[in-house]
Amino acid sequence: MFERSAVHQRLCWGALYLLAAGVALTSETRWLCPPSCHCNATALEVNCSGGQLTRVPDGLSQEARLLNLTQNTLKTLVRQQFHTLTQLSDLDLSDNLLVIIEVEAFLGLQSLRTLRLCRNHLKIIPVGAFAGLTNLQLLDVSSNQLLVFLDFTFSELNALRFMKAADNDLVYVSHQAFTGLTSLQELHLDGCNLTAMPAEALTQLSVLRSLSFHRLGLTTLPNYSFRHLVHLKELVISHCPWLESLSGNSLFGLNLTSLTIKHGNLSAFPYIPLHHLVYLVYLDLSFNPITYIHANLLGDLLRLQELHLVGGSLLRIEIGAFKGLAHFRLLNASRNHLTTLEVGAFYSVDTLRTLGLDNNPLACDCRLLWVVQRRLYMDFGESPPTCITSVQLQGWNFLDFPEAELPDLLTCRPPRILNRKAQVMKVDQGHTVVFHCSAEGDPLPSVRWLNPQLRSLSPIGRVRALSNGSLEVRYAQPQDSGKYLCVASNAAGNDSLPVSLHVQTFPSSSKKPFRLKGWSAFPSAAPGVNGNQKLHFDVKTLLIAATIGFLSFFSSVSVCFIFMFFWSKGKGQIKHTATIAYVPRSAMSSSNGGTSSYMETGRFTMKLL
Repeated sequence: MFERSAVHQRLCWGALYLLAAGVALTSETRWLCPPSCHCNATALEVNCSGGQLTRVPDGLSQEARLLNLTQNTLKTLVRQQFHTLTQLSDLDLSDNLLVIIEVEAFLGLQSLRTLRLCRNHLKIIPVGAFAGLTNLQLLDVSSNQLLVFLDFTFSELNALRFMKAADNDLVYVSHQAFTGLTSLQELHLDGCNLTAMPAEALTQLSVLRSLSFHRLGLTTLPNYSFRHLVHLKELVISHCPWLESLSGNSLFGLNLTSLTIKHGNLSAFPYIPLHHLVYLVYLDLSFNPITYIHANLLGDLLRLQELHLVGGSLLRIEIGAFKGLAHFRLLNASRNHLTTLEVGAFYSVDTLRTLGLDNNPLACDCRLLWVVQRRLYMDFGESPPTCITSVQLQGWNFLDFPEAELPDLLTCRPPRILNRKAQVMKVDQGHTVVFHCSAEGDPLPSVRWLNPQLRSLSPIGRVRALSNGSLEVRYAQPQDSGKYLCVASNAAGNDSLPVSLHVQTFPSSSKKPFRLKGWSAFPSAAPGVNGNQKLHFDVKTLLIAATIGFLSFFSSVSVCFIFMFFWSKGKGQIKHTATIAYVPRSAMSSSNGGTSSYMETGRFTMKLL
C-alpha cells in the first residue's frame, strides 16, 4: 500500500511539472523576445532601449502594449513599419538618428495613445506620415531639426490632445498645418525661429487651452495674433530677446487666467494690451527691462493674484500701482533696482502673503516700516530683504530688527526747502523767467510746481517744471502772471514756498491815433467789442493802405488795356464808320378848338459800324 501511494504521488508531481512546463513553453512561444530586447509578458512590455539597433526588430509580439526603442541608431521608418502591433498603446522612438519617416509609417497602430519622436534628426514630416493614428492623444517631436509644418501634416490626428514641438528650427508654419486637430488642448512650439506669428494656423485650434512659444524672432506682438482662441487659458512667450512691445490689440479675444512673457525686451509695462483680461490670475513679466509700475493703471485686472517681475530694471513702484486689486497676494520683485516699496502701492496689505524684495538696493527708513511689522505674516521667498543704502542699517536682515526699537531705527526726516527768500519777478512780455527751488530731507524729497490755479505743471510746455526742481516760464505772457507754489514732499511730510510773477505788456505807441467817430463794430468783431466802441486808426496806416489799394487798382486796369490792345491787333485791319442823324423838334396842336397839344424835342441818332 505504501509503495502504491508513493508511486501515485510521483505521478501527480510529474503531471504538475509537465503542465507547468507546457504553460511556460506556450508563453515563451507567444512572447518570443528579439535579441537585445527585454520582454515582460505580465506588463505586455518590450524594452529594446540601448540595444544598438539599426532597424526595428522583427518578431515583436502582437499583444505588446509598450514598445521602447530609445537610444538606438534607427535612421528610417518605412511604410507600415509597425502594422502587426495592433494592440500597441505606447511607442517611444526618442534618442535615435531618425531622418526619414515615410508616408503611412504608423499605419495599423489604431490603438496607439502616445508617440514620442524627440531628440532625433527630423527636418520635415511628410503629409500622411501619421495616417491611421486615429486614437493618438500625445505627440512629442521636440528637439529635432524641423524647419516647416506643411498643410494637413496632422490632419488625421483628430483625437490628439497634447503636442510638443520644443527646440526645433521652425521658420514657417503653413496656414492649414493644424487642420484636423479638433481636440488639441495643449501646444508647445518652444525653440522656434519664427519671425511671424502663425495666426492663421492657430485659428484651426478651436479648443486650445494652453499655448507656449519660445525664441520667437519678433520685435512686436502684432494685433489679433490669437483672435479665435476663445478657450485659451494659459499663454507663455519666453526667451524672445527682440520683443520690445505688444500691440494694443495683440491679446484681443483672449480670456486668459495665466500669462507669461519673460526673457524679452519690454521696457514698459503693457497696460493697454492687458486691460481687458479681467479673469487673469497669474502674470509673469520677469527678465524684461521694465523700469516703472505707474499708479492707477492695473485696476482692470480685478482677479489678479500673482505678479512676477524678477530680474528686471524696476526703479520705482508708484503709490496706487496696485489699486483695485482686492485679491492680490503675491509680488515677486527680486533682483531689481528698487530702493523702497511704500504701503500705499497696494489696495490692501492684509491680502499680501508673499513678497520678494531680495537683491534690491533697499533704503531702510519709515517707508519700509510696514514690511518689517508684517514680517511674521509674510513669506519672503528664499531670502528676506536686506538694507543696502542705509548707512546705519547696512547689511541688516529684515528678520533681525527688534520689535521694540523699530520706531527709532526706521525713521524719516521731513522735507525742508533750503532758500526761503521771497522770489518776486517783474519782467516785460516775451522774456524768460526761472524760479529756483531745492529741498533736503530723508528720503530725498520730490519737488513739484503748482500754477496759480493750483494745478500741477508738467515737464513739457512753455511753462514747465524742470528736473532740477526749478520752474521755467519761456516767452512770458501777461496771462502767466500770478503766484506759483513749490511743493517738496517725502514720506514724512511736505513743505512749500510761494513765488510771484508779474508780466508787463508791450508799451503803447506815443503818437496820437486817428479816431473815426460814430463807427459801430463790425458783425465779425472779436468778442468784447460792442456797438458803441470807437475804432482807432493811425494816419500813417491809412496812407499806406490807400497807396497799396491805388497801386493794385492801377495795375489791374493797365493789364486790361494791354490785353485789349493786343487782342485788337490780332483781328487785322478794321474800318470804323459812324452815322449821325438829327431829328428836328416837332410840334402838334389840336384844331377845331381842341384843348390837347403835344410837343417833341430834337434828338441825335448815332450808329457805329
